[in-house]
Amino acid sequence: MEKATYHLKSVNNELAINQLEIHFLTGKKFWYQTCFCAYSMAQNTTFPLRPIIYDDGSLEKKYQDEILRIFPNAKIILKPEIEERIDQYLPQNKFPYLRERRLNYPNMRKVTDIHVGSKGWKLVLDSDMLFFRTPNILLDWLKSPQQPCHMVDVETSYGYSHSLMASLAQAEIPKHINVGICGLKSEEIDWEQLEYWCKTMIEQEGTSYYQEQAIVAMLMAGKSRLVTSTEDYIVMPEREEVIKPKAVLHHYVANSKSCYFRYGWQHLFS
Repeated sequence: MEKATYHLKSVNNELAINQLEIHFLTGKKFWYQTCFCAYSMAQNTTFPLRPIIYDDGSLEKKYQDEILRIFPNAKIILKPEIEERIDQYLPQNKFPYLRERRLNYPNMRKVTDIHVGSKGWKLVLDSDMLFFRTPNILLDWLKSPQQPCHMVDVETSYGYSHSLMASLAQAEIPKHINVGICGLKSEEIDWEQLEYWCKTMIEQEGTSYYQEQAIVAMLMAGKSRLVTSTEDYIVMPEREEVIKPKAVLHHYVANSKSCYFRYGWQHLFS
């Protein structure tokens, strides 16, 4: 799959107006998956897309060059610029838990590195996803975002008790949020609140691989949300669906990962 990335054609949206921005955190382990995700979305819409790429600290120049070959209009935000913004808006002495988490739990960077010190709605996509049909609900959201959006997980996976999360958020926690698709408004994030949440969650129930997903669920608690359908936006698709996709999008988590690497990406060349 990684080798095949070099055969993806260039998506020329450089001169297009009203480009719709999609945001990715990526690096040397995932850059080619990021390319496939963005490319598959571009292939299934007539609207010009602009990938905004955030370096996880490992996005070497050779990967940057290939991303820019495929998406000449892409914007790549490198580690030094991200670190400068983190130091400015999340200083170590005031946000020790968020700073520790983003260093030792890279998923947290999908919140901190993309949203801190920024304004506006942002659609953040995981790299391990592919589009097969026009994602109308996401395109409509991108054109006029009004509320947070997310996709639906196969089960509730937050890594923390409902009681703790609800007490911190002071609202009922929505179930089954999956942040493969995550639309949030940057300036509505209260970073001091997130630091307190992070600190309390760790002190009371330890760390979790799903902490970022839990925090997003808490951010969305009590708010109206745009939720994608489980028929069209599938988390962990079955083998038959991967081989003959009927859905708009697949998010290849857990047991579906092997089918992703064996069958999923090859649809872009069929």
